[in-house]
Amino acid sequence: MQGAAPGGGGGRMGRAFLTEEEKAGRPKVTGKLLRRVLSYLLPYWKQMLLVFAAIAVSSVFSLTPSVLTGRIIDEGLIGRDLRALVTLIVLSLAVTLGANLIGVLESYLNSWIAQHITYDMRNTMYSHLQKMPQSFFTSHKQGDIITRMTSDISGIQQVVSGTLASILSNSITLIVALAAMYQKNWMLATLGVAIVPLFIIPTRSAGKTRWSLTREAQECGDEINGILNETLSVSGQMLVKLFCREDAEYGRYEAVNGRMVRLNIREGMAGRWFRVVLSTFASIGPMLLYLAGGLLIMRGGQSVTVGDITVFVALLGKMYGPVNQLLNIQVDWIRSMAMFTRIFEYLDMPVEIDSPPDAIIPGEARGEVRFDGVSFSYGPGRQILKDVSFTLEPGRSIAIVGPSGSGKSTMVHLIPRLYDVSSGSVSFDGVDVRRLDLGYLRRNIGIVSQETYLFNGTIRDNLLYARPDASVAQLEEACRAANIWDFIASQEKGLDTLVGNRGLKLSGGEKQRISIARVLLKDPALLIFDEATSALDSISERKIQDAIDPLIDSRTSILIAHRLSTILAADEILVVKYGQIAERGTHDELVGAGGVYTELYETQFRAGRPR
Repeated sequence: MQGAAPGGGGGRMGRAFLTEEEKAGRPKVTGKLLRRVLSYLLPYWKQMLLVFAAIAVSSVFSLTPSVLTGRIIDEGLIGRDLRALVTLIVLSLAVTLGANLIGVLESYLNSWIAQHITYDMRNTMYSHLQKMPQSFFTSHKQGDIITRMTSDISGIQQVVSGTLASILSNSITLIVALAAMYQKNWMLATLGVAIVPLFIIPTRSAGKTRWSLTREAQECGDEINGILNETLSVSGQMLVKLFCREDAEYGRYEAVNGRMVRLNIREGMAGRWFRVVLSTFASIGPMLLYLAGGLLIMRGGQSVTVGDITVFVALLGKMYGPVNQLLNIQVDWIRSMAMFTRIFEYLDMPVEIDSPPDAIIPGEARGEVRFDGVSFSYGPGRQILKDVSFTLEPGRSIAIVGPSGSGKSTMVHLIPRLYDVSSGSVSFDGVDVRRLDLGYLRRNIGIVSQETYLFNGTIRDNLLYARPDASVAQLEEACRAANIWDFIASQEKGLDTLVGNRGLKLSGGEKQRISIARVLLKDPALLIFDEATSALDSISERKIQDAIDPLIDSRTSILIAHRLSTILAADEILVVKYGQIAERGTHDELVGAGGVYTELYETQFRAGRPR
């Protein structure tokens, strides 16, 4: 009896109250939002009906033993009827078993529905995020994106399997309990209902105190973790030692650690006082019912039996949990709607870059690129390119050079439509890229960037990402062309050598050459090298240059570089400054022009001369 009450109030303590941030950001619940939420439940309406039926039957069955207890006492024990006693006990056990079995079915159906709904939502969200433009991923925090995909959608599972079921189960339990109580004696039933707030009010008051202390302790724990992560990492420890900050960091840690101890003590004592209050008030209700029922029996004016009083006490204990949980439903409801709102916020973001309905899919690609009056801005006041025009003929190569931040990488990102132009047009083989099928366009463009990304797997896995059906001979051919095969062959496991997280088991040059081999397996019509050697040492740069030089002789190519040594083989050089093409021509023409290119060339030449 008393065990039921604490379960209703204490089990949900950590989630029973809203934070100030949640209160300030509580979503506006509209009919449109509710209809959209229900749209995810509708495909499973048959299963939902079964769940509701199971909850209803299980709720009624779970209260039945409490009601039968009165008859066991009155008819079996006091009435000395052995047959009735055995029958009622067996019936009570059967009903309890039935309730438990139905509860298992309900849990399975609940879990099945919740898992399938979150499965649908994750697939929808992932598919939608894959279509988001590159600007989405550069302007949104990766942690926030992952949270929407994982925590928020996982929270929806609790809404389906927990909140909805809780509302129905607790409501039915209360209705059936009240009906059974009032059916037996309206005076005791009214007294029982009046007693419930005496338990709920102190429970919620004590709960708020514990919730506040728990939040403070969590924030303090986060601060401790932050100090540990900063000062006990390899780089952090080196910094602490080099600046002789050991004592200062110890003092900072000691202060926060002491605050954590004090908070934990206060939280523990608050929990202890909470249990004292809970136990006391959980006992008041039954005692008052015993007192009132005893007076009624002694006066003989009411048809109340000992069994009836026992039933009232049992049902009162069953009411504590449901009432407390229904009072907390508002908190669960707000959190649930907030999660749905955050998910829908992402799903409602328009797909800005996609294939048009009448997308063009030409035949064999040649790799011709034309920029015609192209301007581009990342946002208001952030114009990157201004009226850029040039043509790259099939089989030819262009090098793009210029100071950092001049817009070189942005130019090549417009070709595969990682971004779309603000004005003007970019054409591929004579067709505006916005009219081409996006898959066709990107399949025919290969980019090797400065920031090489390898998945945590084997060299073979990373190469096959470009062409899953490639044979070993094709893998070897691409690796030889990228000047990396000798390294792979020298490894004990060859192509099955693990590269580590983001390729950390390989050197920068090795990763870069594997990325070149991966692009070659794709066999694109246009090759783009975006600062492919800028972060490497001279030996690694030479190996990559040896791989690049024959490629630009055989394919349509664009090279972006800070180091002028990497672009001397290009047919034409574009010099970009402040988002515009300032100069263009061959290396010999530009060196003698006395402009931006001459300045870049002389700066590197002087930097490389012995002093």
